[in-house]
Amino acid sequence: MRLFAVLSLALLPLSALAAKQTPGGKFWNFQSKALQSSPVKLNDASYEELTTAPRDYSAVILLTAVEARFGCQLCREFQPEWDIIGKSWTRGDRQGTTRTLFGTLDFADGKNTFQKLMLQTAPIILLFPPTTGQGAKVDAQPIRYDFTTGPQTAEQIYPWITRHLPKGPQPPIHRPFNYVRLVVVTTILLGAISFLSIAAPYLLPLIQNRNLWAAISLIIILLFTSGHMFNHIRNVPYVTPDGKGGVQYFVGGFSNQLGLETQIIAAIYGVLSFATIALALRVPRMTSSSQQQVMVFVWGAVMFGMYGFLMRVFKIKNGGYPFRLPPF
Repeated sequence: MRLFAVLSLALLPLSALAAKQTPGGKFWNFQSKALQSSPVKLNDASYEELTTAPRDYSAVILLTAVEARFGCQLCREFQPEWDIIGKSWTRGDRQGTTRTLFGTLDFADGKNTFQKLMLQTAPIILLFPPTTGQGAKVDAQPIRYDFTTGPQTAEQIYPWITRHLPKGPQPPIHRPFNYVRLVVVTTILLGAISFLSIAAPYLLPLIQNRNLWAAISLIIILLFTSGHMFNHIRNVPYVTPDGKGGVQYFVGGFSNQLGLETQIIAAIYGVLSFATIALALRVPRMTSSSQQQVMVFVWGAVMFGMYGFLMRVFKIKNGGYPFRLPPF
């Protein structure tokens, strides 16, 4: 009996060590670390321990290189998103029901692993499916995710991860509250309110000025009636060569147009509008009748000349147009 008791005491440490090496023991060992800080920070040894078969759990590991000396901007941009995924999963699965672990292996801590996997780029994500138990797969090789489309958010990566995990609960993504953004928005809002309260006596007369809105409306009307949107939709050239060493300002046909042509038409419309406004509003307010007569003739001549030029341009666009006004 004494011999049996001595042997039992001698084998007790070995049995405890063997229990730690079982898949279940490995999972709870890393789960306890994840509850303290998730994703679990790995090195060569812990990576080998976590990923070695048999596994009755899933392991999702980010291989990255966040230190500035490695020059991986993508690694530094994605690391906060990966931390959100790991923390969100651990927060929603503190009991380890999903049997899924998240880890991070940095190149500084896992150079041998990077060399063993022959990795030339980072970051990448490796998902190791379970080899025993529920959701086990015969092929123990990890599933790889490469960042071929640039930086990814946690919400973009999360569906890929859950799609390759065994069926079960899937804790939602939980982003921490952004207090910095709250402070910035509050500061900007208070600043805007303060500015408006101080500048209101000066801004209100300007905003309520009918002439200002009339001018803005006229500019917008002239801009769009001259073909501005046509140029943006068709992406037309500004000018084209005329075949004689010069350039063309106007091209024939209603389906063709040039950028400079639009600007010239807008200028013609602007001069005609200004002349009409001057005849309707400015000239009647003149106290001298002789000045009124002179300005009527001046603005009438301007309208006649600009309208004649507009008809000339229209004849270029439509060669069959029969009418014209001198001197064009």
